[in-house]
Amino acid sequence: MPNHDGGVDWARVRADFPLLMREVHGKPLVYFDNANTGQKPLPVIASQDAFYRRQNANVSRAVHALGTEATEAYEGARGKLARFLGVRADELVLCSGTTFAINLVAYSWALPRLKAGDVILVSRMEHHANIVPWQLVAQRTGATVRVAEILADGSLDLDALYRAMTGEVKLLALAHVSNVLGTVNPVREICREARRRGIVTMVDGSQAAPHMKLDVAAIGCDFYALTGHKMCAPTGTGALWARREHLLAMPPFIGGGEMIKEVSFDGTVFNDPPHRFEAGTPNIAGFVGLGAAVDYLESVGMDAIAAREAELLAHATEALQAIPGLRIFGTAPHKAAVISFLVEGAHAHDLATLLDLEGVAVRSGQHCAHPLLQFFGVAATLRASLAFYNTHEEIERFAVALEKTRRLLC
Repeated sequence: MPNHDGGVDWARVRADFPLLMREVHGKPLVYFDNANTGQKPLPVIASQDAFYRRQNANVSRAVHALGTEATEAYEGARGKLARFLGVRADELVLCSGTTFAINLVAYSWALPRLKAGDVILVSRMEHHANIVPWQLVAQRTGATVRVAEILADGSLDLDALYRAMTGEVKLLALAHVSNVLGTVNPVREICREARRRGIVTMVDGSQAAPHMKLDVAAIGCDFYALTGHKMCAPTGTGALWARREHLLAMPPFIGGGEMIKEVSFDGTVFNDPPHRFEAGTPNIAGFVGLGAAVDYLESVGMDAIAAREAELLAHATEALQAIPGLRIFGTAPHKAAVISFLVEGAHAHDLATLLDLEGVAVRSGQHCAHPLLQFFGVAATLRASLAFYNTHEEIERFAVALEKTRRLLC
């Protein structure tokens, strides 16, 4: 396979991920579940150890040296992530991940504003985290949720989407990249069309941030959410970017801790955004790790990562297409390194279980996207999701293991 690597030594990069060196059931691990969670490089792991050994203290509460250092490290991570996304740090709310971020928008922006007759527009390919919060808001406000459908190849039906952007639509919630199909949606074009119609946009960037260079400001959305653990950072980290005018107008979602300026029994004066939305003690060490993950991804280069993963996707797609009875879901021309598939005559969970015995980790099930699988008329799929630290040799081992397990079941 060609390797347009921009001079990156991918073997050296892979060596930074110690978990990839282990064996499972006596076989070398092939980790193809990166859309579920990404693995962590040594600098991220080291950042956790260093924080707890040298800087562990609470943030924004104490003037002693440890408190100052912890606060600087925490806010430093916010600054790094803001640079990574191309946004201002004071527009970036640090939170536990995309699910929290979307719920923050649902309860702090949508709930006070929407009313009976209003419409929330979502796409068929959304993760449950970008469906369920809007259903809960709709139940409480009398608004309705409308679905924008997809085409047979797993791409958005843009003509139908734009037709669905009628006057009563107040919010469009859309994945940047589908976690099941890998489809990369043209979010910049879509957000431009939504803005022309006065529709606020919420983009789920969970599957985009780990794999491509982002310029969130250029996308033109109103809200953008991401999850740290998918981009080489610790679990329990993530962020919501929002336009400053939205943050200033939104009431707090959770009360307490450092989200206040002044409290009396007569009332409370809330802190300025983004700290207004960061009640309680945050996952400080986790966000230090998120900052380290941003440093690591930038040191490899997001363009190089995107090119590497495109090569791996092409190789894996070709290898899977050679397996008899295998059907791939999601063949849009522009997609990330995610392949959902089924093998005729074999249940997804059975295949995944047997693949695990061969050392291959793939996900099976509905991938938190029940409505999407209903569109394709299947109860479950297998999903192989690749990352830049995976190898062509792993793809070959995966294909051999899959053919072996297929013969056992079919």
